[in-house]
Amino acid sequence: MDGTLVDTEVLWWETAREVAAGLGHRLSDADAPEVVGRAVADTAAHLIGVTGQDPSAAPGTAADRAVALERTAAELTDSFFRKVDAGAPLRPGAAALLASLEAAGVPFALVSASPRSVVDAVVAGSLAGVGFAFTLSAEDTVRTKPHPDPYRAAAERFAADPAACVAVEDSPDGTASADAAGCAVLVVPSLLRVAPGRARTFARSLEEVDLRVLSDCLRRPDPEIRSSKPA
Repeated sequence: MDGTLVDTEVLWWETAREVAAGLGHRLSDADAPEVVGRAVADTAAHLIGVTGQDPSAAPGTAADRAVALERTAAELTDSFFRKVDAGAPLRPGAAALLASLEAAGVPFALVSASPRSVVDAVVAGSLAGVGFAFTLSAEDTVRTKPHPDPYRAAAERFAADPAACVAVEDSPDGTASADAAGCAVLVVPSLLRVAPGRARTFARSLEEVDLRVLSDCLRRPDPEIRSSKPA
């Protein structure tokens, strides 16, 4: 969802930057792998670690660490929710692709590593009226991206073999999650580069993607879509 259908990765980065600043850390490109496409808990743990706020090095402070993680995660979630709730634009080509899926009767779901509150806000706002079969958030599986659990759960909900499903992703973690679950992956990178892989097809924008492209992903075609549009 974030950075794939809706342009929320920039909002998430801004959120992490603000929270990091409050902890005395200036967010930089070096932090990106622990922020972009990551679950709230992962980013919270990273910020606590890099700002020296992690009390786990001291004996008998497991409870202090849990409190620090919970506080930072809550701050990230609340700030991100407010930004998303104020409105987040769709990514180019997202509306047309979703409409074509609905028109063709192709079932599709939203699988996100964002908290349920954020997923619901986006579905009620930027993605209002889209016919998702269901949505999955970070809280809906024991582990979220980059683990395979979310996409395995989605395939199970569809009563489908993961190998018969195409995941559309923009981040390394999301792509790794879909890969590990056994899905074909269409990668439309946003803020971070995603490495090539056998089951990965790449597009520069959702504007290049249609039903034929999604179907071709299951046949492992040329890993880069050749577009007639100027670069």
